[in-house]
Amino acid sequence: MTSGMEIVWQQRNVMLHGLATTIELSLVSLLLAALLGTGIFAALIHRAKPVRFAAVALVDAMRCIPFMLVAYLLYYGAPSAGLTMDNVTVGIVALSLYHASYMAELLRGAWKELPKDTVDAGIAFGFHGVGLLRIVLPPVVIAAVPMLGNQFIQIIKDSAFLIIIAVEELTFSANAIQSIYYVPFASFVCAVLCYWMLCLMVEGGVKAFSVKTALRR
Repeated sequence: MTSGMEIVWQQRNVMLHGLATTIELSLVSLLLAALLGTGIFAALIHRAKPVRFAAVALVDAMRCIPFMLVAYLLYYGAPSAGLTMDNVTVGIVALSLYHASYMAELLRGAWKELPKDTVDAGIAFGFHGVGLLRIVLPPVVIAAVPMLGNQFIQIIKDSAFLIIIAVEELTFSANAIQSIYYVPFASFVCAVLCYWMLCLMVEGGVKAFSVKTALRR
């Protein structure tokens, strides 16, 4: 046990590289998923039925497909359609597309809980489409922050699946150390602790935001 930890400590640069890659992938994917999810959310509450139907179909499709299959499809299937991307880009695109649908659904749930007076007031003042979205989106996002925080944690955890397309994230780095020095317990325990640390940081940020928001009400 001790020797295994010593080996992991000696190879800490490898582990830190994987941790940094995981953080970068997760943050970029979170930003893109949030932007795309907002667009899908706007389609989910659109007045036109065909737009809503298409958005619902997209959300349902993504929620029913395993993330690993999405990563495989983009990495191995997209080149056959003439779309070639490196493995890191595929990882970001896969995480963004997959989690955007979940974020859109979370926003729609928060929107349903929004007091009807807020929406009616916006419509009464002549706001529709993007204009109305700009009014309802801030309170919707604030209400959905705890759930969006959980979704960010899920992005962090799903980034581990990118090992299947050789993205050098945290799990890849831990596996690389254990495959060379055969210290699976030590290397994977360190990876678990790193993931735990990242998730605790997200939870702390969400709690701080919630407290700050509550004080302003």
